[in-house]
Amino acid sequence: MQASRARLFKEYKEVQREKSADPDIQLICDDSNIFKWTAVIKGPSETPFEGGVFQLAFSIPEQYPLLPPQVRFITKIFHPNVHFKTGEICLDILKNAWSPAWTLQSVCRAIIALMAHPEADSPLNCDSAMSHENVVAFMDSAPL
Repeated sequence: MQASRARLFKEYKEVQREKSADPDIQLICDDSNIFKWTAVIKGPSETPFEGGVFQLAFSIPEQYPLLPPQVRFITKIFHPNVHFKTGEICLDILKNAWSPAWTLQSVCRAIIALMAHPEADSPLNCDSAMSHENVVAFMDSAPL
């Protein structure tokens, strides 16, 4: 647990130092618990989420960075890889592709990328995945 605290304090200092470096992500550590964070991310441009602001909740295990954080959307979002009731995110780096090289900041970057490029093959929100597939099929078949 001491290693995870040290890693989180290092990430906290980095976030404080680099606040203006990534204007699309704001990470906030809970004042009373280093293992609880929130993030505010901006919707990626040229997507239906552009102009939107989305809040994420991070719950970090004591074995971090050996285990990934649990991340969920607090803001409601209609997306194939986000469970519409719980906000759970289906993203490989939060499951089997996790590496201690990932940081909370880079996880936010990956979530923004997922928002821009849904993985309809592994949906948590089947209705959204079907809608996304229909839109893609329509766009592929529509004459230019």
